[in-house]
Amino acid sequence: MRLTEVSPTTDNCCLLNRCFLNNPLANVVVIGAQWGDEGKGKITDLLSRSADVVVRYQGGVNAGHTVVVNDQTFKLHLIPSGILYPNTDCIIGSGTVIDPKVLIEELDMLDKLGVSTSHLFISESAHVTMPYHRMIDQASEERRGDHKIGTTGRGIGPTYADKSERTGIRILDLMDPEGMKKQLRWTVNYKNVILEKLYNLPHLDPEEVIAEYQVYADRLRPFVADCSLKIYDAYQQHRNILFEGAQGTLLDLDHGTYPYVTSSNPVAGGACVGTGVGPTMIDRVIGVAKAYTTRVGEGPFPTELHDEMGVALCERGAEFGTTTGRRRRCGWFDAVIGRYAVRINGLDCLAVTKLDILDEVDEIKVCVAYEIDGHESKDFPTNARQFSRCNPVYKTLPGWKQSTIHCRTLEDLPPKALDYLKFLASIVEVPIAIVSLGAERDETIIVEDPIHGPKRALLYSNGESQAMSA
Repeated sequence: MRLTEVSPTTDNCCLLNRCFLNNPLANVVVIGAQWGDEGKGKITDLLSRSADVVVRYQGGVNAGHTVVVNDQTFKLHLIPSGILYPNTDCIIGSGTVIDPKVLIEELDMLDKLGVSTSHLFISESAHVTMPYHRMIDQASEERRGDHKIGTTGRGIGPTYADKSERTGIRILDLMDPEGMKKQLRWTVNYKNVILEKLYNLPHLDPEEVIAEYQVYADRLRPFVADCSLKIYDAYQQHRNILFEGAQGTLLDLDHGTYPYVTSSNPVAGGACVGTGVGPTMIDRVIGVAKAYTTRVGEGPFPTELHDEMGVALCERGAEFGTTTGRRRRCGWFDAVIGRYAVRINGLDCLAVTKLDILDEVDEIKVCVAYEIDGHESKDFPTNARQFSRCNPVYKTLPGWKQSTIHCRTLEDLPPKALDYLKFLASIVEVPIAIVSLGAERDETIIVEDPIHGPKRALLYSNGESQAMSA
């Protein structure tokens, strides 16, 4: 059946109508549909093959993307994954916060590996992480004691706080040597009062900070641009734009599990604010979710496993943070937060990653609802205290007990693995477009290319794989 022939009364019409079959090109937002660490780096890398421009729109060095190409591993924190494609422009948008030292280290790493960075652009409006941000972040987290949030200690929160307080340093400030000296002398002395009086930390020498950041400014100067204008020009030229978020939906400052969240907006709406584009420029939103669930840092986690299975998922999935190396907490797939991610982001489809990690599991559980104070709910509670009391209501599915690592089509999958994916699509109520079965680029089933439209078929929420044609 052609999608254009589907009757408006069809149960799946609300999903089918979102497939943009008449638009061969699309501007796409890639978001994390869980607590981050879903494998967005690989999915962004895959989609970058079809993109002309890749834009990072929020977060800082607290994020980490790992991409494996031909047995070579690239660990990126600020530079978009699309940098590995020489003809793809990469932009770090104004919604990000940039630690120049880390960014330069990434540039040097890519240079040593033979990857050109001549197509990288940095927004002049992006805010800069300073030494006092890192010091305040670490000292503040330590003082929280039992109320720790679980930050990376990289100064992200304090950088965003200064942005809101209007005392921040932006990339464009670094580009003006005399203006930078004047601003940093005042700002560093202001922060020294906080460092010394509140945290009992040694003060910073303003002149040393100025000298350090002048070196950074000189190195980054060739990359600085009006990135909102560059993105708009690309849009006017009908170039494909891929917007890349960091972290995940449940870590969003406004819509996540507050206060155990990040300091920016990883949700799809953040792409507009963090890059300077209007919402009408966005065509599609793809969410990335693991076939199970992980979380790093503090905060409630209803499906967390504290048994041997939790340890096995961590070890098989190499669940250690790219940025901090921290061990990730592991649990079963949570369809309640999956549906919440669909709603908050307006997801068109899902990319399911790390399906292969479940290859040896006898039985697989999926959380289909929460039991809260004696009542069952299929909706995500925005009340943090209520969320901490949620107990998962599980549906158990049989494992497939065979390797999926070499599967490249849906037909290659073991029947029970395909049944598991169909169930996830059904319970989360969104089609699955991509299935990742390993870290390498080619260890992937691409059911549909969300940028260039349908490649073959989508795994639909009614559990059927329906053939499509444009």
